[in-house]
Amino acid sequence: MDLEIPESLRLVLETVRRFVRQELEPISRRVEDEDQIPEATVQQMRELGLFGLSIPEAYGGLGLGTLGECLVYEELSKTNACFRTRIATNNGIGAQGIVIDGTEEQRQRYLPRLATGEWTACFALSEPEAGSDAAAIKTTAELRGAEWVLCGTKHYVTNGDVADVATVVALTDRTRRAHGGITSFIVERTSPGYVVGTIERKLGLRGTHTCELHLDECRIPRGNVVGGEAMVGQGFKTAMRVLDKGRLAQGAVAVGAAQRLLELSLEHARQRVQFGRPIAEFQAIQFMLADMATQIYAGRQMLYHAASLRDRQGSAVTREASMVKLFCSEMAGRVADMALQIHGGMGYMKDMPIERFYRDLRLTRIFEGTSEIQRLVIARELIKESER
Repeated sequence: MDLEIPESLRLVLETVRRFVRQELEPISRRVEDEDQIPEATVQQMRELGLFGLSIPEAYGGLGLGTLGECLVYEELSKTNACFRTRIATNNGIGAQGIVIDGTEEQRQRYLPRLATGEWTACFALSEPEAGSDAAAIKTTAELRGAEWVLCGTKHYVTNGDVADVATVVALTDRTRRAHGGITSFIVERTSPGYVVGTIERKLGLRGTHTCELHLDECRIPRGNVVGGEAMVGQGFKTAMRVLDKGRLAQGAVAVGAAQRLLELSLEHARQRVQFGRPIAEFQAIQFMLADMATQIYAGRQMLYHAASLRDRQGSAVTREASMVKLFCSEMAGRVADMALQIHGGMGYMKDMPIERFYRDLRLTRIFEGTSEIQRLVIARELIKESER
């Protein structure tokens, strides 16, 4: 597709590219080893406005559209994935419910703090017995006078250990569940009964953390329903709309990482000499490079089209978002595998970034909806459309 990028966005992208090259990539190995992003780097990210990419300008953010946000994520994903993840919940699942459905009072209270990075947001949906089947959550919320009381355990909460505020999805009507019985709440870290639990040990994505959240008779004000009391029971719809956008973001992550892997593979293939000549001259290597480039091109076009469509329509692009998430995450996995093969034994070593990309990209086929769930969503949307 013919992509016209406004000059203001071009400047943002150039700033991000420079930041990745000069500041993030040089400490990528250190962050991987220490499992922690230096606070000075987080502060730089705040100063660049990265925590408020998608938050409207009226609330202190940059107000980028979906396409603009995806382009920034594509650049950030060419280095250690943790840097993008650190800002992602403020721009995506942690804050988007407030942006999309929040009351004006809620937006005024939370969005300016999230846009500057003063506060970090997180999204608490998954539970030990509710992952892909999100409607099976057991966390409950009961209205008692002027307060809601939340009880339950959430897990795999990205940035949960550093979050100041969480969007928590809970049952308010056990009989109705996804059909009017699930509600989204804004829960501040200082709320009584809000406890950060175990930080999970992961295969990859070191540098940012996922953890458990325990809601032990956690009390929050009555007005902390996302969207106000009129939205009680509508939280499942809010969560699904938030995930639509998140799936496009994951497509951008996959495309950016895959592009970097192709660049590294091309450089290695030109420099690595075997049997008296660079391995880039071998047809087997050339075929892998060609396949990598072709699949990245296809994924990028899908991503840009779907993101532009969401910006133009101003509404859900459920089918397209799932297609992007499915194709791009699977594509990036294939690209990572070919990149490792091209690098041979060297690619398997931690001194090279290939093995880190290989581990980190595996998660893109799981979180914010597995590949299997994306296929179900796509099929259901197709069937629904055919019945109209």
